[in-house]
Amino acid sequence: MAQQKQYDKEFKLNTVQLILESGKPITQIARELRISSKTLYGWVAQYKDDPKNAFIGSGNLKPDDKELRDMQKRIRDLEEENAILKKAMRIFTNDRK
Repeated sequence: MAQQKQYDKEFKLNTVQLILESGKPITQIARELRISSKTLYGWVAQYKDDPKNAFIGSGNLKPDDKELRDMQKRIRDLEEENAILKKAMRIFTNDRK
């Protein structure tokens, strides 16, 4: 089984810039770099989709996605705290009767 080659962010950005600025077809650049043209089309699409946050790396999130995940975690934590406080309130109010 062939092992997938990993390319760093700088290489991907330089390659995408070469594609966008050179005017050469992607298939020609793919042959020159010995990279699948499908891979290069993916890099260009990812870059055009979000140039600022393109190629963020494995396991990392875009800043907006990270903020959303953090907020969702905070909401879950607060809901859990709220449920605990409700249970405690029921226990203490039942003890007084």
